[in-house]
Amino acid sequence: MGNIAIVTDSTADLADEQYKKYNITVVPLSVIFGEDVYTDDGIALAREEFYQKLKDAKKLPTTAQPTPEDFKKAYEKLLGDHQSIVSIHISRKMSGTMDSAETAKKVLSGSDIEVIDSEMTTMALGLLILKAAEMAAEGKSKEEILNTVQDIKSKTTTLFIPRSLEYLQKGGRIGRAKGLIASLLEIKPLLTLSEGEVSQFKNTRRWSQAKTEMLETIQGKVKDGSKLMIAVADADLKEEGDAFAERVKETFNPKFIMRTNIGCVVGTHLGPAIAVAFYEE
Repeated sequence: MGNIAIVTDSTADLADEQYKKYNITVVPLSVIFGEDVYTDDGIALAREEFYQKLKDAKKLPTTAQPTPEDFKKAYEKLLGDHQSIVSIHISRKMSGTMDSAETAKKVLSGSDIEVIDSEMTTMALGLLILKAAEMAAEGKSKEEILNTVQDIKSKTTTLFIPRSLEYLQKGGRIGRAKGLIASLLEIKPLLTLSEGEVSQFKNTRRWSQAKTEMLETIQGKVKDGSKLMIAVADADLKEEGDAFAERVKETFNPKFIMRTNIGCVVGTHLGPAIAVAFYEE
């Protein structure tokens, strides 16, 4: 019997090969365009197709969390050959996914299931999941994994630059950054995640300046680039994301860098953007 199974949701935005390599179970959310419901699994709706539909849509799509039954089925399957489950998910302040996971845990009372609010999403959650899965594969104890998860949560910084605040505002995900008003179109805000929700970090006047500020913020927070664990992501801005990832490599020569794409669920609320998540080991 295996020891510990790692579960997350589709907002972790890892590559399929990463999920497969570490046997990470993904319980997907869904994206809804009108009457059309697409499971966020990269199959029902490819990311390139999603962003084209997002551009063409007269009304923004909505998103839906997995049901408790979705989690119950995933947990029951894993409990057949694992002693414990560590289930780590998108911030409770951004989605009801945590509620569904916790409901499933209650239904399966007596089973060893830990449900954790990452207080993050997309590549920040992805970095956390990768570390937990690596530790599980190495045979680390549940307590060791949980302690490391809490440590990474406490020191991970997420920064992102949306091309426009339109999607965050319409999707109701602007959180504590709601003081940024849409009429200030010349503002290019650098945003962050704080206490599980979107928060204003710094304002800039130009897109290029915002990217420079993001790089300089990383420099200000990282003491040793050789210990830097970082993910660079984009939402429908591949060339911008690739270029920023190269700047990160040249500046820090990080221990680990992951280049990823922001998926359909987070992309619905964020729109075109580039982002980073990082911590120092």
